This record gives sequence, structure tokens and C-alpha cells, in this order.
Amino acid sequence: MISDTIKNSGQVIEADLEYICDNLKNEFACLSGKRLLITGGAGFLGYYLIQAALYWNKNHNKADAIELTVYDNCLLGIPGWLSRIEGTEHLFVKIQNISNKLPGDIGAFHYIIHAASIASPTYYRRYPIETMDANVAGLRNLLAYSVKQQENKMPLEGFLFFSSSEIYGNPSPENIPTSETYNGNVSCTGPRACYDESKRYGETLCVNFAGQCGVPVKSARPFNNYGPGLRITDRRVIPDFAGDVLSGKDIVMLSDGSPKRTFCYVADAIVGYYKILVKGRSGKAYNIGVERPEISMVELADKIANLAGGLYGYKGKVVRQISPDKKYLVDNPDRRCPDISKARAELGYNPLIPLDEGLRRSLIWYHDNRAPV
Repeated sequence: MISDTIKNSGQVIEADLEYICDNLKNEFACLSGKRLLITGGAGFLGYYLIQAALYWNKNHNKADAIELTVYDNCLLGIPGWLSRIEGTEHLFVKIQNISNKLPGDIGAFHYIIHAASIASPTYYRRYPIETMDANVAGLRNLLAYSVKQQENKMPLEGFLFFSSSEIYGNPSPENIPTSETYNGNVSCTGPRACYDESKRYGETLCVNFAGQCGVPVKSARPFNNYGPGLRITDRRVIPDFAGDVLSGKDIVMLSDGSPKRTFCYVADAIVGYYKILVKGRSGKAYNIGVERPEISMVELADKIANLAGGLYGYKGKVVRQISPDKKYLVDNPDRRCPDISKARAELGYNPLIPLDEGLRRSLIWYHDNRAPV
């Protein structure tokens, strides 16, 4: 899967979109000619959720086009890529706070993806109430809308709620890799609780609306997705490290480097999310990520430094500092590694892009996308 022919961000995006669509032929065939709503479309995952659907449209008949509506309140700014694709056929973009009352002209949708939430710890701690509102009030609005749509005899065919691997908190060693059956070890009052607990409650809403009202809603639990679309100013670890190396600075690590993660490249993750939307069982949750390699933050930093050296002649080193934010590492999990056997068996989910290739594509994309929103 390593490709030395990819040299710029345009080639990265083209390769990723082709890969996504090749692995979603059956799922996009189900979406063809249907209306899809994506909330939170201006965010990281919206980058490829939207562009993949438009890429599918471009290569198929107009009669088979996916009619795509995107809502986002743009709290963290309007990304340039979204402004550039506005006006594309079969795409409608609206600035809308999903936590408020839904617009009267919302119409009817066959599929809904609720991805409206702040996912960066730096930013959700800055906007904790807005984060909780998106995951609870916004989700509740959409679920109630789904029930009403069913009563109007146009039942929804699929609804995907973006939960998080953070609902597991800090798993005990015997629960690594972590399966969907693990109930979690989570603080309800800590600095991350606004995100973790609102995602947990969101899943509770989904389970009960599926069971009591027949809404075909399923939950995705992402595990450390990264790649194009994740802003270099997001303050998560990979864009932080990428920003350092592309500025010619030493890589600054704000921990002792021991926490371990597995990292799933965004193209593989997007394939998983569309598979849950179309194939997932109502009321169920699915881990989306990769099971290996599980690496420490210091190993990740060394890997990015070496890749940047090969690409751009980077010669910096890794340095450790203490964050001025005293809560920066509070409730930060020691390990995060998924068991994805459920998604493999039920959805045919099979992530293939190796970490080195994903990091290489990410560095190339960041090289061309360093401007702030």
C-alpha cells in the first residue's frame, strides 16, 4: 500500500477518494438517488464524508447522484475546502446549530450522519456546554425528527451517530484490545467528561430510540483517526507533531511519551463509517480503527521525524516539555487499542493502509494545508 508516486496533497486526496469509493461500491449503490444529511460536515471527518459522496456522484449518472445536505454551526471557523466546494451540484450547505430547533424547511432524508461535535480535547474543554449540547440536544432533535418522518410514511433507512472510543475511559490491561462489550472506566466530573459522558448518554438515546421507536440508528466508536481534513491547529498529537516538523522546529512532546495508541488513517475510517450507516444493526455500536501497531507517543514522534527527514530533509529532534495547562493530561488514557472483530464480521470492514503510508500522506497534505481556518 506504500506509494512513492504521491507527491502533493491533490494526489493524496485523489488516491484516498478512489480508495474509499472502491471499498464502498455496494454501500454507495444503496445511497444512490437518496437524500443524505451530514451534521458537523465542516469538521475533520466531514472532509472525506462529503468529498467521497461527491466523488461517487462525479463518476456516476446524475439519476444515481447522492443528494447531500450539510449542516454545521462553524463554531471553530469555516474551512477553506468547504467554501471551495459550495455550489457543487447535488450539494447544499447551511450554517445551522443542530442543538437548536431544526429548520422548518428541513425536508425528508433517507440517511442521516450526526457528526456534529467538537472532538479535540483542547477545544471541547474550551466549549464544554456546546460539546454536550451537540451530543445530547442535537442528537435528540434528530432522533425526534426521525420518528416524525416515520409517522409521515417515509421511514429513515439509516442513521449514524458518531460516538467515541473515549467512552471506554482508561481500560484495565485485560480489556486491551477493547471490545464493544467493555462498559468503560470513565470520570463523570473530570475535564474530559463533557465529551466522554455526552457520547455515552448519546449512545443510550440511540439504543432506546432504536428499541422503542424503531429508528435505524447505530453508533460508531472511532479510535484515533488521523489524516487529511484534521486541521494542523487542532491540537491533537499528529497535527501538533506535523506542525513542528514542517516549521523546522524540534518535535515538542507534552508527556513522558509512554501512552500508547493505534492510529487509523482517515480513508480506512470513512469506509467503516459508511458501512455502519448502511449495514450496521440498529441500536448497536461498532469500533472503527486498527488493531496494530500499538505504539507509544515517543515512537510516533520518532516515526514522524524520520518520515519528514526523507520527505523534506527534517533534522530536528524530540524534546519533552510540561504543558502550561495543568489539566492537559488529566484522565488521559494510558492505552487505546480496539478489538474490531465485530466490524470485520458484520460489516466486512478491513482497514488496509499501513501507519507509515498514512503518516506519509498526512505530512504531504499538511505541507500544502498549513493555513489556519
